[in-house]
Amino acid sequence: MKVVLFCGGQGLRMREGVTDLPKPMIMVGHRPLIWHVMRYYAHFGHTEFILCLGYGAHYIKDYFLNYRETASNDFTLSGGGQRVELLSADIADWTIHFIDTGVDSAIGERLRRVRHLLQGEDVFLANYSDVLTDAPLDVMVERLVRSDAIGSLLAARPDKSFHCVNIGKDGRIRSIQASADMGLWVNGGFFVLRQEVFDFIPKGGDLVEDACTALAERNRLLSYSYTGFWHPTDTIKERNNLEAHFARGDRPWMVWETDPTRAPAPAV
Repeated sequence: MKVVLFCGGQGLRMREGVTDLPKPMIMVGHRPLIWHVMRYYAHFGHTEFILCLGYGAHYIKDYFLNYRETASNDFTLSGGGQRVELLSADIADWTIHFIDTGVDSAIGERLRRVRHLLQGEDVFLANYSDVLTDAPLDVMVERLVRSDAIGSLLAARPDKSFHCVNIGKDGRIRSIQASADMGLWVNGGFFVLRQEVFDFIPKGGDLVEDACTALAERNRLLSYSYTGFWHPTDTIKERNNLEAHFARGDRPWMVWETDPTRAPAPAV
């Protein structure tokens, strides 16, 4: 199943003038965010990726053109350093399409611009390239396939640090409640979509505000409500928190390390 990754936005809240890297290229451990997202999909057997590029496209292209398998895989060095034998590999079986979809394009328009690469795919996957989770992707896909829905998205709980306020007409606050205690769900960024979704995306349109809203009104949009690990990286604070997870070895999103039923890709 093909995976569309939206990685053309500027990610201004993440960068804050510190770097000009696009957000998917911000490092978590020894690899960028987009690599972690792609490894997640590859773990479930989805290894053909369509990268919707825009801002900072050259960083993403150069990263994969100069990819070093030795950074995250075991290997044997011999011949005085002249020969490297990989014992496993990350991306040996991946196919990656690098497509310019514009610097300022909305998400829906980016998807429209790669539609030709999705011909023949009844169901495909899509992601913002900046959210990590350990949610069971195979279950999400199966639920959509067995239904008459056109799309499905992962629903997650909002950040516990936010508090919602109830304000009266006089401007006085009546109550304060943590968002996590209000039963709210947010769009978690992992989509399973059918071809029919393109019927609901106007030119220049958005995937959520246009297509998903229209599908919800027609009762054709599923959710997969997940309370396990889900971590966005919209801000520097969130990225630093994710890096702290990685540093202390708490890496639930790295399902390829924790699921013993799936072996790593053999070296080629």
